[in-house]
Amino acid sequence: MPIELQRSWSDPDLDTWRDTVVRFLEEHVIPGDEEARERGHVGHEVWRQAGALGLLCADIPEEWGGVGGDFRHEAVVYEEMARRSLTGMNTSVHAIVAHYILNHGTEAQKRKYLPRMARGELVGAIAMTEPGTGSDLQAIRTRAGRTERGWRIDGSKTFISNGYLAGLVLVVCKTDPAQRARGTSILIVETAEAEGYRVGRVLKKIGLKAQDTSELFFDGVEVPAENLLGGEEGKGFFQLMSDLPYERLIIGVMALAAMEGAYQAALDYARERQVFGKPLLEQQNTRFKLAEIATQIKVGRAFVDDCVHRLLAGTLDTATASMAKLWASEAQGRVVDECLQLFGGYGYMEEYVISRMYTDARVQRIYGGTSEIMKEVIARTL
Repeated sequence: MPIELQRSWSDPDLDTWRDTVVRFLEEHVIPGDEEARERGHVGHEVWRQAGALGLLCADIPEEWGGVGGDFRHEAVVYEEMARRSLTGMNTSVHAIVAHYILNHGTEAQKRKYLPRMARGELVGAIAMTEPGTGSDLQAIRTRAGRTERGWRIDGSKTFISNGYLAGLVLVVCKTDPAQRARGTSILIVETAEAEGYRVGRVLKKIGLKAQDTSELFFDGVEVPAENLLGGEEGKGFFQLMSDLPYERLIIGVMALAAMEGAYQAALDYARERQVFGKPLLEQQNTRFKLAEIATQIKVGRAFVDDCVHRLLAGTLDTATASMAKLWASEAQGRVVDECLQLFGGYGYMEEYVISRMYTDARVQRIYGGTSEIMKEVIARTL
Protein backbone atom coordinates (compact mmCIF):
# COMPACT_ATOMS: atom_id res chain seq x y z
CA MET A 1 0.00 0.00 0.00
CA PRO A 2 1.22 3.57 -0.62
CA ILE A 3 2.13 5.78 2.31
CA GLU A 4 -0.53 8.37 3.15
CA LEU A 5 0.85 11.90 3.42
CA GLN A 6 -1.87 13.10 5.79
CA ARG A 7 -0.49 13.88 9.24
CA SER A 8 -2.44 14.23 12.46
CA TRP A 9 -1.03 17.75 12.72
CA SER A 10 -1.90 18.80 9.17
CA ASP A 11 -4.84 20.79 7.78
CA PRO A 12 -5.99 22.12 4.36
CA ASP A 13 -3.77 25.21 4.60
CA LEU A 14 -0.73 23.03 5.28
CA ASP A 15 -1.68 20.80 2.34
CA THR A 16 -1.58 23.89 0.12
CA TRP A 17 1.76 24.83 1.68
CA ARG A 18 3.05 21.33 0.91
CA ASP A 19 2.03 21.76 -2.74
CA THR A 20 4.04 24.99 -2.89
CA VAL A 21 7.09 23.28 -1.38
CA VAL A 22 6.87 20.38 -3.84
CA ARG A 23 6.62 22.75 -6.83
CA PHE A 24 9.69 24.63 -5.63
CA LEU A 25 11.69 21.43 -5.27
CA GLU A 26 10.65 20.16 -8.69
CA GLU A 27 11.33 23.45 -10.45
CA HIS A 28 14.40 24.79 -8.65
CA VAL A 29 16.16 22.05 -6.67
CA ILE A 30 15.82 18.73 -8.49
CA PRO A 31 17.07 20.04 -11.89
CA GLY A 32 20.36 21.19 -10.33
CA ASP A 33 20.81 18.42 -7.80
CA GLU A 34 23.26 16.33 -9.83
CA GLU A 35 25.53 19.32 -10.46
CA ALA A 36 25.31 20.26 -6.77
CA ARG A 37 26.38 16.74 -5.81
CA GLU A 38 29.38 17.04 -8.10
CA ARG A 39 30.61 20.38 -6.77
CA GLY A 40 29.56 19.87 -3.14
CA HIS A 41 27.10 22.74 -2.70
CA VAL A 42 23.89 24.15 -4.20
CA GLY A 43 25.06 27.75 -4.59
CA HIS A 44 23.43 30.90 -3.24
CA GLU A 45 20.80 31.45 -5.92
CA VAL A 46 18.53 28.59 -4.86
CA TRP A 47 18.56 29.92 -1.29
CA ARG A 48 17.42 33.32 -2.56
CA GLN A 49 14.72 31.67 -4.65
CA ALA A 50 13.47 29.82 -1.58
CA GLY A 51 13.51 33.06 0.38
CA ALA A 52 11.56 34.91 -2.31
CA LEU A 53 8.82 32.26 -2.08
CA GLY A 54 8.71 32.49 1.71
CA LEU A 55 10.00 28.96 2.27
CA LEU A 56 12.77 29.92 4.71
CA CYS A 57 12.28 30.71 8.39
CA ALA A 58 8.67 29.62 8.04
CA ASP A 59 8.15 29.47 11.81
CA ILE A 60 9.72 32.86 12.54
CA PRO A 61 7.17 35.62 13.37
CA GLU A 62 6.30 38.08 10.63
CA GLU A 63 7.55 40.99 12.73
CA TRP A 64 11.06 39.56 12.28
CA GLY A 65 10.67 38.89 8.57
CA GLY A 66 9.52 35.28 8.78
CA VAL A 67 6.40 33.63 7.40
CA GLY A 68 4.65 33.62 10.76
CA GLY A 69 3.84 29.92 10.72
CA ASP A 70 4.86 27.28 13.22
CA PHE A 71 6.97 24.13 13.36
CA ARG A 72 4.58 22.29 11.07
CA HIS A 73 5.46 24.58 8.17
CA GLU A 74 9.13 23.83 8.65
CA ALA A 75 8.39 20.12 9.01
CA VAL A 76 6.71 20.04 5.59
CA VAL A 77 9.87 21.42 3.98
CA TYR A 78 12.08 18.85 5.75
CA GLU A 79 9.75 16.00 4.83
CA GLU A 80 9.50 16.76 1.14
CA MET A 81 13.27 17.14 0.83
CA ALA A 82 13.97 13.95 2.78
CA ARG A 83 11.46 11.93 0.75
CA ARG A 84 13.44 12.85 -2.38
CA SER A 85 16.93 12.58 -0.87
CA LEU A 86 17.54 16.29 -1.52
CA THR A 87 20.23 17.22 0.98
CA GLY A 88 22.01 20.23 -0.52
CA MET A 89 19.93 22.96 1.13
CA ASN A 90 20.29 22.35 4.85
CA THR A 91 17.25 24.41 5.75
CA SER A 92 17.08 22.67 9.14
CA VAL A 93 20.41 24.13 10.29
CA HIS A 94 19.36 27.47 8.82
CA ALA A 95 16.16 27.31 10.91
CA ILE A 96 18.06 26.27 14.04
CA VAL A 97 20.36 29.28 13.69
CA ALA A 98 17.34 31.53 13.23
CA HIS A 99 15.80 30.10 16.40
CA TYR A 100 18.91 30.76 18.45
CA ILE A 101 18.66 34.39 17.41
CA LEU A 102 14.88 34.49 17.95
CA ASN A 103 14.97 32.80 21.36
CA HIS A 104 18.18 34.23 22.77
CA GLY A 105 19.16 37.25 20.70
CA THR A 106 18.74 40.90 21.59
CA GLU A 107 16.08 42.98 19.85
CA ALA A 108 18.80 44.55 17.70
CA GLN A 109 20.19 41.13 16.71
CA LYS A 110 16.76 39.86 15.71
CA ARG A 111 16.05 42.99 13.70
CA LYS A 112 19.44 42.87 11.95
CA TYR A 113 19.68 39.20 11.00
CA LEU A 114 16.32 37.42 10.88
CA PRO A 115 14.77 39.25 7.90
CA ARG A 116 17.91 38.66 5.83
CA MET A 117 17.92 34.97 6.75
CA ALA A 118 14.25 34.69 5.77
CA ARG A 119 15.04 36.23 2.37
CA GLY A 120 17.91 33.81 1.80
CA GLU A 121 20.44 36.62 1.72
CA LEU A 122 22.30 35.12 4.67
CA VAL A 123 22.71 31.34 4.89
CA GLY A 124 23.00 30.30 8.52
CA ALA A 125 25.51 27.90 10.10
CA ILE A 126 26.46 27.06 13.66
CA ALA A 127 30.10 26.28 14.42
CA MET A 128 30.26 23.87 17.34
CA THR A 129 32.30 20.79 16.48
CA GLU A 130 36.09 20.93 16.58
CA PRO A 131 38.77 18.37 15.76
CA GLY A 132 39.03 16.21 18.86
CA THR A 133 35.93 17.44 20.70
CA GLY A 134 33.00 15.66 19.05
CA SER A 135 29.98 15.70 21.36
CA ASP A 136 31.94 17.14 24.32
CA LEU A 137 31.11 20.80 23.75
CA GLN A 138 32.50 21.79 27.13
CA ALA A 139 35.96 20.84 25.85
CA ILE A 140 36.05 23.24 22.91
CA ARG A 141 39.29 25.15 22.34
CA THR A 142 38.15 28.07 20.19
CA ARG A 143 38.76 31.21 22.24
CA ALA A 144 37.25 34.68 22.21
CA GLY A 145 39.11 37.39 24.09
CA ARG A 146 37.92 40.90 24.82
CA THR A 147 39.16 43.83 22.74
CA GLU A 148 38.44 47.54 22.88
CA ARG A 149 35.54 47.16 20.42
CA GLY A 150 34.33 43.71 21.31
CA TRP A 151 35.80 40.23 20.83
CA ARG A 152 38.64 38.54 18.97
CA ILE A 153 38.05 34.90 17.94
CA ASP A 154 40.80 32.34 17.39
CA GLY A 155 40.27 28.68 16.61
CA SER A 156 38.97 26.19 14.07
CA LYS A 157 35.80 24.19 13.52
CA THR A 158 35.01 21.14 11.41
CA PHE A 159 31.99 19.26 10.02
CA ILE A 160 30.09 22.56 9.73
CA SER A 161 26.88 22.20 7.72
CA ASN A 162 26.25 25.13 5.34
CA GLY A 163 29.84 26.13 6.06
CA TYR A 164 30.89 26.98 2.51
CA LEU A 165 27.86 29.16 1.72
CA ALA A 166 27.35 30.59 5.21
CA GLY A 167 26.87 34.33 5.47
CA LEU A 168 26.16 34.16 9.19
CA VAL A 169 27.93 31.81 11.58
CA LEU A 170 27.14 31.34 15.25
CA VAL A 171 30.51 30.50 16.79
CA VAL A 172 30.53 28.53 20.02
CA CYS A 173 33.67 29.54 21.89
CA LYS A 174 35.31 29.94 25.27
CA THR A 175 35.16 33.46 26.65
CA ASP A 176 36.39 32.26 30.06
CA PRO A 177 38.71 29.24 29.68
CA ALA A 178 38.84 28.75 33.45
CA GLN A 179 35.18 27.73 33.41
CA ARG A 180 33.53 24.83 31.58
CA ALA A 181 29.85 25.34 30.79
CA ARG A 182 29.77 28.82 32.30
CA GLY A 183 32.79 29.87 30.29
CA THR A 184 31.07 29.26 26.95
CA SER A 185 29.50 31.98 24.80
CA ILE A 186 28.10 32.25 21.27
CA LEU A 187 29.34 35.01 18.99
CA ILE A 188 27.72 36.09 15.74
CA VAL A 189 30.08 36.34 12.76
CA GLU A 190 28.88 37.88 9.52
CA THR A 191 31.35 36.26 7.14
CA ALA A 192 31.40 38.86 4.35
CA GLU A 193 32.97 41.45 6.64
CA ALA A 194 35.09 39.19 8.83
CA GLU A 195 38.82 39.66 8.27
CA GLY A 196 40.68 36.54 9.37
CA TYR A 197 37.73 34.27 8.62
CA ARG A 198 38.49 31.45 6.20
CA VAL A 199 36.57 28.51 4.81
CA GLY A 200 38.70 25.40 4.45
CA ARG A 201 37.82 22.30 2.50
CA VAL A 202 34.34 21.35 1.45
CA LEU A 203 34.62 17.94 3.05
CA LYS A 204 34.12 14.80 0.97
CA LYS A 205 31.54 12.53 2.57
CA ILE A 206 30.02 9.14 1.85
CA GLY A 207 26.59 10.78 1.76
CA LEU A 208 24.95 14.22 1.69
CA LYS A 209 27.02 14.91 -1.43
CA ALA A 210 25.29 18.20 -2.30
CA GLN A 211 25.58 19.56 1.26
CA ASP A 212 28.46 21.99 1.85
CA THR A 213 29.98 20.57 5.01
CA SER A 214 33.20 22.49 5.63
CA GLU A 215 36.10 23.38 7.85
CA LEU A 216 36.09 26.93 9.23
CA PHE A 217 39.06 28.90 10.54
CA PHE A 218 39.03 31.99 12.75
CA ASP A 219 42.39 33.73 12.81
CA GLY A 220 41.96 36.82 14.95
CA VAL A 221 38.42 37.50 13.70
CA GLU A 222 37.16 40.62 15.44
CA VAL A 223 33.48 41.26 16.05
CA PRO A 224 31.82 44.13 17.91
CA ALA A 225 30.52 43.71 21.44
CA GLU A 226 26.93 43.69 20.20
CA ASN A 227 27.61 40.39 18.38
CA LEU A 228 27.56 38.42 21.64
CA LEU A 229 24.35 36.38 21.34
CA GLY A 230 21.90 37.72 23.90
CA GLY A 231 24.37 40.31 25.09
CA GLU A 232 25.41 38.31 28.16
CA GLU A 233 28.68 36.43 28.46
CA GLY A 234 28.80 32.81 29.64
CA LYS A 235 25.31 31.82 28.47
CA GLY A 236 26.35 29.86 25.38
CA PHE A 237 26.12 26.34 26.77
CA PHE A 238 22.71 26.98 28.28
CA GLN A 239 21.48 28.55 25.06
CA LEU A 240 22.57 25.41 23.19
CA MET A 241 20.85 23.09 25.64
CA SER A 242 17.54 24.97 25.67
CA ASP A 243 16.86 24.41 21.96
CA LEU A 244 17.62 20.68 21.91
CA PRO A 245 13.99 19.42 21.69
CA TYR A 246 13.43 21.52 18.55
CA GLU A 247 16.66 20.35 16.93
CA ARG A 248 16.28 16.66 17.71
CA LEU A 249 12.66 16.52 16.61
CA ILE A 250 13.75 17.90 13.23
CA ILE A 251 15.98 14.84 12.78
CA GLY A 252 13.12 12.55 13.78
CA VAL A 253 10.82 14.22 11.23
CA MET A 254 13.42 13.90 8.49
CA ALA A 255 14.09 10.25 9.33
CA LEU A 256 10.42 9.27 9.10
CA ALA A 257 10.01 11.08 5.79
CA ALA A 258 13.13 9.41 4.39
CA MET A 259 11.73 6.04 5.43
CA GLU A 260 8.51 6.85 3.61
CA GLY A 261 10.41 7.86 0.50
CA ALA A 262 12.50 4.69 0.56
CA TYR A 263 9.40 2.53 1.07
CA GLN A 264 7.60 4.18 -1.85
CA ALA A 265 10.63 3.76 -4.11
CA ALA A 266 10.91 0.08 -3.18
CA LEU A 267 7.18 -0.49 -3.65
CA ASP A 268 7.22 1.11 -7.10
CA TYR A 269 10.27 -0.92 -8.10
CA ALA A 270 8.77 -4.17 -6.81
CA ARG A 271 5.66 -3.61 -8.91
CA GLU A 272 7.67 -3.04 -12.10
CA ARG A 273 10.56 -5.49 -11.71
CA GLN A 274 9.93 -8.91 -13.26
CA VAL A 275 11.52 -11.94 -11.51
CA PHE A 276 10.92 -15.50 -12.66
CA GLY A 277 8.14 -14.33 -14.95
CA LYS A 278 6.15 -12.28 -12.45
CA PRO A 279 6.45 -8.97 -10.57
CA LEU A 280 8.87 -8.91 -7.65
CA LEU A 281 5.97 -7.78 -5.48
CA GLU A 282 4.32 -11.18 -5.89
CA GLN A 283 7.24 -12.90 -4.17
CA GLN A 284 6.31 -13.72 -0.58
CA ASN A 285 9.58 -12.43 0.87
CA THR A 286 9.10 -9.07 -0.87
CA ARG A 287 5.54 -8.71 0.39
CA PHE A 288 6.54 -9.64 3.93
CA LYS A 289 9.48 -7.22 3.96
CA LEU A 290 7.33 -4.37 2.69
CA ALA A 291 4.65 -5.25 5.23
CA GLU A 292 7.22 -5.03 8.04
CA ILE A 293 8.51 -1.70 6.73
CA ALA A 294 5.02 -0.23 6.37
CA THR A 295 4.27 -1.25 9.97
CA GLN A 296 7.46 0.39 11.30
CA ILE A 297 6.60 3.59 9.48
CA LYS A 298 3.03 3.62 10.81
CA VAL A 299 4.22 3.09 14.38
CA GLY A 300 6.96 5.68 14.06
CA ARG A 301 4.60 8.18 12.49
CA ALA A 302 2.27 7.99 15.49
CA PHE A 303 5.13 8.77 17.90
CA VAL A 304 6.77 11.52 15.84
CA ASP A 305 3.43 13.20 15.16
CA ASP A 306 2.70 13.15 18.88
CA CYS A 307 6.07 14.85 19.46
CA VAL A 308 5.12 17.52 16.92
CA HIS A 309 1.91 18.19 18.85
CA ARG A 310 3.90 18.40 22.08
CA LEU A 311 6.38 20.84 20.57
CA LEU A 312 3.54 23.05 19.37
CA ALA A 313 2.04 22.95 22.89
CA GLY A 314 5.40 23.75 24.47
CA THR A 315 5.52 20.45 26.39
CA LEU A 316 8.14 18.46 24.46
CA ASP A 317 10.96 17.65 26.86
CA THR A 318 14.56 16.85 25.96
CA ALA A 319 14.30 13.15 26.85
CA THR A 320 11.25 12.54 24.66
CA ALA A 321 12.80 14.47 21.76
CA SER A 322 15.92 12.36 22.23
CA MET A 323 13.77 9.21 22.02
CA ALA A 324 12.32 10.45 18.74
CA LYS A 325 15.78 11.16 17.36
CA LEU A 326 17.16 7.83 18.58
CA TRP A 327 14.33 5.59 17.41
CA ALA A 328 13.70 7.29 14.08
CA SER A 329 17.33 7.55 13.00
CA GLU A 330 18.04 3.93 13.95
CA ALA A 331 14.87 2.76 12.20
CA GLN A 332 15.78 4.80 9.13
CA GLY A 333 19.04 2.90 8.81
CA ARG A 334 17.29 -0.47 9.03
CA VAL A 335 14.42 0.41 6.70
CA VAL A 336 16.53 1.96 3.96
CA ASP A 337 18.90 -1.00 4.07
CA GLU A 338 16.01 -3.43 3.63
CA CYS A 339 14.54 -1.34 0.81
CA LEU A 340 17.89 -1.26 -1.00
CA GLN A 341 18.13 -5.06 -0.75
CA LEU A 342 14.92 -5.36 -2.76
CA PHE A 343 16.57 -3.47 -5.63
CA GLY A 344 19.37 -6.02 -5.84
CA GLY A 345 22.43 -4.77 -7.74
CA TYR A 346 20.56 -1.71 -8.99
CA GLY A 347 20.27 -0.48 -5.41
CA TYR A 348 24.05 -0.10 -5.33
CA MET A 349 24.02 2.25 -8.32
CA GLU A 350 24.06 5.98 -7.58
CA GLU A 351 21.54 6.69 -10.35
CA TYR A 352 18.88 5.09 -8.14
CA VAL A 353 17.59 7.30 -5.36
CA ILE A 354 17.63 4.39 -2.91
CA SER A 355 21.43 4.30 -3.01
CA ARG A 356 21.57 7.97 -2.03
CA MET A 357 19.08 7.40 0.73
CA TYR A 358 21.27 4.59 2.04
CA THR A 359 24.43 6.69 2.34
CA ASP A 360 22.52 9.77 3.52
CA ALA A 361 20.90 7.80 6.34
CA ARG A 362 24.13 6.91 8.12
CA VAL A 363 24.88 10.36 9.48
CA GLN A 364 21.45 10.68 11.09
CA ARG A 365 22.71 8.51 13.96
CA ILE A 366 25.70 10.81 14.46
CA TYR A 367 24.89 14.50 14.07
CA GLY A 368 22.57 16.29 16.45
CA GLY A 369 23.96 14.03 19.16
CA THR A 370 24.96 10.42 18.53
CA SER A 371 22.67 7.51 19.34
CA GLU A 372 24.91 6.77 22.32
CA ILE A 373 24.44 10.31 23.64
CA MET A 374 20.66 9.98 23.14
CA LYS A 375 20.64 6.83 25.24
CA GLU A 376 22.57 8.58 28.00
CA VAL A 377 20.14 11.53 27.99
CA ILE A 378 17.16 9.18 28.18
CA ALA A 379 18.76 6.99 30.84
CA ARG A 380 19.26 9.95 33.15
CA THR A 381 15.48 10.36 33.37
CA LEU A 382 14.74 6.74 34.32
